[in-house]
Amino acid sequence: MRLPSSILVSVSLFTAETTAALYLSSTYSSAGDRIWQGLTLLFTLVPSVLVQLTLTFIHRDLSRDKPLVLLLHILQLGPIVRCLEAFCIYGSVGRVEEPYVSITRKKQIPRGGQCEEVERQVGQAEGKLVTHRAAFARTTVIQAFLGSAPQLTLQLYICVLQRGVSIGRGTLMVISLLSIVYGALRCNILAIKIKYDDYEVDVRPMAYVTIFLWRSFEIATRVVVLVLFSSVLQLWILPVVLLNFVVFFMYPWILFWISHSPFPENIEKTLSRVGTTIVLCMLTFLYAGINMFCWSAVQIKLSDPDLINKSQNWYRMAVYYMLRFIENASLLLLWYVYKTDFYKAICAPLLVLQLLVAYAIGIFFMMVFYQFCHPCRRLFSSSLTEGFWDCSSLLCLMCDSPSPRSRGATLDSPGPATASDPVPDTASDASFYQPNDTTYDMLDDTCDASNERDDGRGVGGVNGEVRHSWPRDS
Repeated sequence: MRLPSSILVSVSLFTAETTAALYLSSTYSSAGDRIWQGLTLLFTLVPSVLVQLTLTFIHRDLSRDKPLVLLLHILQLGPIVRCLEAFCIYGSVGRVEEPYVSITRKKQIPRGGQCEEVERQVGQAEGKLVTHRAAFARTTVIQAFLGSAPQLTLQLYICVLQRGVSIGRGTLMVISLLSIVYGALRCNILAIKIKYDDYEVDVRPMAYVTIFLWRSFEIATRVVVLVLFSSVLQLWILPVVLLNFVVFFMYPWILFWISHSPFPENIEKTLSRVGTTIVLCMLTFLYAGINMFCWSAVQIKLSDPDLINKSQNWYRMAVYYMLRFIENASLLLLWYVYKTDFYKAICAPLLVLQLLVAYAIGIFFMMVFYQFCHPCRRLFSSSLTEGFWDCSSLLCLMCDSPSPRSRGATLDSPGPATASDPVPDTASDASFYQPNDTTYDMLDDTCDASNERDDGRGVGGVNGEVRHSWPRDS
């Protein structure tokens, strides 16, 4: 059984960032900066409350008699308690023989054209650890993009206005940046676990390195661009932020309304229709927060029973990065045009070039990850470069399309068909949009023991619920 190191990293970043933010807010209070103090506390307490609610919701503490645990969550100590509980479970594994086990089956990634299915036993303790990992994977993403990302943007904006970086502010900025990058990394791993739930996924260290570099360049560049633009056009940054949020918040809902699918009712049995709507709105709000700063590896699809789009759509990713690059370039151009004398000490054209190159480097590491380091790249119906090339070709065709008059002239005098005319490959185009046929429960585990089969031999390893179980052989 693997050490729950990801839980320890998540809790360490959460604790360090909260402590640094509280210390910095006290310095703002001493200096009389009430506005900065209030915003710093806002971007600290709001995500902390959301983290407590998420942990309570996933572990279903409201339906259980655990008043002490609920009290600790109210005191904002839930992540620390859950981390200690996870390590206690890890330390108790192997000391006492478990009377019940579950049988899980996972497919191995095909290497020589043959896919084998591996069967293994999973105890209740390992199933509980899976639930803890799944819960902290989600809370890490919430903390990163609803807390750390706006916190980093705010503190960098204050540094620009005050023309200096204090020790407390610099420490908080470094921790916030690490929290955002780690949250984006966990989002990528979570997307892989969800999309390829039927397979035994092994993420290698080089994949972690490329994701870290990809997300670091992408997020850092995005934050700097937003801060530079807001420093010269304070009022216009609000429409830019609101437009991004509204577009990405409404996008999953628009697709859901177009599909005419029934309203999702399988999120939680105890939730009413109003409660389900609130949970879905929070999910799409988080999705919008992620896409504000970087590409969300987990794509929301409300018409799917699992609420996740499991297909690998290269076109959507290509369009996102093209539009985001254009937006960053436009914001930098406006900053360059309206910059004040404050920026005389720096070379503005060189700074613009460096930021655009840094964002391009982030895109380069993204392509390296999907082309060479993705653990399930052998299962792709098409490669990333093919998808980007097809998208670029489509845009070129749209730009070079003839006028209506010339198209009418072409239709009036069609040329004879020849044997050299290319035939469109409709089969490959159709297979490109075929989703991966897997299922996933949003409240259950996302790691190795998540895909249990009810074959009359196992128990549910997620929450310890027994189904068709038998005593383990001695």
